[in-house]
Amino acid sequence: MKHLISFIASVLIVIGALVAGPGPQGESAPSAGTGPLASSNTSASVGSAKVAPGAKLQGPGAVTVLNTLPVKGKAPATGYDRNKKFGNGWKDFNGNKCDERQDTLKRDLSAVKYKDAKKCQLASGVLADAYTGTRIKWKVNSGSVDIDHVVALKNAWVSGGQQLSQDQRQGLANDPLNLMASQASANRSKGDANAAEWLPTNKSFRCQYVATQISVKKKYALSVTAAEKNAMKRVLTSCPKQKSAEVTPLKPLAKAPTKKPSATAPKPKQVSPGAYCAKAEEGAKGIGKKNGKSYTCKSGKSDTRLRWR
Repeated sequence: MKHLISFIASVLIVIGALVAGPGPQGESAPSAGTGPLASSNTSASVGSAKVAPGAKLQGPGAVTVLNTLPVKGKAPATGYDRNKKFGNGWKDFNGNKCDERQDTLKRDLSAVKYKDAKKCQLASGVLADAYTGTRIKWKVNSGSVDIDHVVALKNAWVSGGQQLSQDQRQGLANDPLNLMASQASANRSKGDANAAEWLPTNKSFRCQYVATQISVKKKYALSVTAAEKNAMKRVLTSCPKQKSAEVTPLKPLAKAPTKKPSATAPKPKQVSPGAYCAKAEEGAKGIGKKNGKSYTCKSGKSDTRLRWR
């Protein structure tokens, strides 16, 4: 009897060890609140997956495109006015009834939440800021995130933008290719600088940044300065296979059509007031030789003969 009781006890001990032992792959047994009933935490983490900000670059090599851009000095900034020359406020570039600020936030942020049912106005999100390499928890009106023009609008103005039409300039200001959600202070430190004057502090992003600028300048027929081109080449030496965007260059349309010079009008004939004139001159104009007054070759009410009257 004693042996039977000892055997049963041994079996129970072994079974208990199996139940409480390590799970698959060495994981501990799930604690309270981490089993199937808590699976909603997994779906929440999917919504906060890291998003790489910026336009996708899947076109020709950036170095190749850079070498096709015209090299010129900066034009004078005379006449530059951001709102008048590039449009006041954000436009709906792609026709989805959301302006491009909201579309850019939606593209570049993760874990986004919306203020409206049609999912156009963002309320919050998380930005993996490419310019600084920092993570920003953004909320509407917080001022922590800006939408940067990768090619600054004033830089566009002095590198060929003056030759674009108003519609083309508004397109450049609202083109997703030229827009990037970024840390507000980084955007403001950049100002209107080109690649020779400012680059992101996050060095791992510089290749994409420069390639995006090259793509925008190619699309909108803009030039680079010699220093700017050299700075871009230096960046791209570390990533010779970096691609640019696939773009179709537009033709500037701002220049007014050249007017053909009008033929010089013949000078009026100098005439003597009251003198007779020929039938062929009827209706012609003349200028008095002495008084400079205007006369017409015509007949009078009581005199049918043609005179300078």
